[in-house]
Amino acid sequence: QVQLVESGGGLVQAGGSLRLSCAASGGAFDRLRFTWFRLAPPKEREFVATIMWNGRITNYAEPVKGRFAISRDNANNMVYLQMDAVKPEDAAEYYCAATARTLFERMYGKESEYEYWGQGTQVTVSS
Repeated sequence: QVQLVESGGGLVQAGGSLRLSCAASGGAFDRLRFTWFRLAPPKEREFVATIMWNGRITNYAEPVKGRFAISRDNANNMVYLQMDAVKPEDAAEYYCAATARTLFERMYGKESEYEYWGQGTQVTVSS
């Protein structure tokens, strides 16, 4: 059973940077796709970024393209989300999710495709 633990959230000033981390344990890390989602009520949880098992292909939601970067360290079972040029609308609870399934691009944002979820880390943005 894969367990995911996010960290790195906190208060960041608009325009600043923050790096979120997701530590994974208990499974074949290098065979998993990892995705970051975020939840900012009243909006529904939304897709942010995803990275395939070998790190070669990444995809991003339009609102974060060019500002966020997802990466992974398979040697240390870690996934990161580098957040730059942060905007007030980036404030949310950020979740790390993982799946062993092969997903088509249209499925990246489908929560039901992910077997494993972290507990979330809160990002607050001051303007």
